This record gives sequence, C-alpha cells and structure tokens, in this order.
Amino acid sequence: MKRRLSFAFSAGMVLAISLILGRGWADQSPAIAQTNSRLVVSAAASLTDALQEIAPLYNQTQPTVTLRYNFASSGALQQQIENGAPADIFISAAEKQMDTLQQKNLIEPASRRNLLTNRLVLLVPNTASGITNLKSLTDIRVKRIAIGDPRSVPAGQYSAEALKKQGLWNSLQPKFVLANNVRQVLQFVESGNVQAGLVYATDAKTSSKVKVVQVIPTNLHAPIAYPIAVVKRSKNQTSARTFIQFLSSSKSKKIFQKYGFGIS
Repeated sequence: MKRRLSFAFSAGMVLAISLILGRGWADQSPAIAQTNSRLVVSAAASLTDALQEIAPLYNQTQPTVTLRYNFASSGALQQQIENGAPADIFISAAEKQMDTLQQKNLIEPASRRNLLTNRLVLLVPNTASGITNLKSLTDIRVKRIAIGDPRSVPAGQYSAEALKKQGLWNSLQPKFVLANNVRQVLQFVESGNVQAGLVYATDAKTSSKVKVVQVIPTNLHAPIAYPIAVVKRSKNQTSARTFIQFLSSSKSKKIFQKYGFGIS
C-alpha cells in the first residue's frame, strides 16, 4: 500500500512539474518570437548617414527589434516593393514613388506621413573655379555634369525640373553623366570625374571634398518631401508603426537636423 501511495505521489509531482514547465515555455515563447523581430527599412540613399546614426538610439528603446536598412534610389526601391521584395517600411525622397505604391494598394495609407524636407544644390570639387550657378554650366569649358537619372532618382527629377525652368535642359543634355542615386552623383564630383553635380544639401554636407556654389531656388522645382509609410505586406505592422513614431521623436529630429534635413 505504501508503495502505491509513493508511486502516486511521484506521478503527481511529475505531472505538476510538467505543467509548471509547460506554462514557463508558453510564457517565454512570445519573448522568443519578439527577439527575432526584424524590420526591413527601404530608404532613399540620401538618408544613409542619418538613419544609421538613429539605429542604435532606437535599439536602446526597442532592444528586441533588429533594423535592416536597404538604401537605394527611391525609384529602384519602389520597383523592388512592387516586385515583392521584403520591406516593412518605405521612405522615399519624393512623393511620386509613394503615390505610385499607394495607387497600387501596396502601402498602408493611414500610416503615411511626410517626414522631412531638403534643398537641391549645385556643387563642384573643392579646387574648381568658374562655375557659380546653373547658367554657368553652359560654358564650353564645362564638359561633364552629374545628375541622378531622372527616370528613377528623385534628385535627378528635381534637377531636370530646375534646368528646364531655366531653359538649360536641352543645351546641357550632351554633358550629363547619369547616376543610379544621389550619393553616386556626390562620388562623381568628389573624384573629379565630373566638373559639377546636383545633389541634396544634406549630401553635400557629408563631404569635405566638394563645395556648394548655388542653392537652387525652390520655385524652380517641386517641393522636396520625404514621405514614409508601412508596406502593406509587412508582417511586423506594429513594430513598423513604432519605428515611424520614433523617427518623429525629438531624438531623431535632432539627428536629421544635424545632417541638414528640414522637419515636416
């Protein structure tokens, strides 16, 4: 009889321990899932430095979320999202690309907002002289001018607008060196492979090898806006919205302003 009671007691203890352990694993599973949370942020190339500096600040508040940035021209990122590439958040350097994705029902409209502004500038290598504004680009001594490819690069689209309004587009076309994104334009000018380039003020600010000779008047092109939105197919909608909110926080704003962005 004592043996039977001892066996029953042991079996009961095993069952109780199993239930406790089972409950423990059940309680831990959401935490385990959370540690594996990853946000893919597809962002315009001009945001590279600012967003990389923001990442560790965000991880201080959300240590279980891993940020993965995908920097490229806004047009290239738009096409990637259309083709099903992984992305939770899209930040464009122009409204055109975001508008297209919204029309195709590929972003969450309620999450969309304008995050930042910027300015377009004409820059040259530090040692250059003779180029002072857009009109001076027509000088016969100026052979090569870098701009973003207007077909996919917003900075190139703004540049085309400004040059057309100045009546310079047709005469300058033979001189253009088209870049895949605005950072490549900056690289072309830094290397001296071109004599001038059109980039954002924020890009020019990152380099000591170039100088700005003209800030392009805003009435020559559409307003430069950086819209942000959650991608509709994202499986991390809550985390994506939290990150968007963080980008509007005072900590993030200070970093954006340090790099020369305006706040919308």
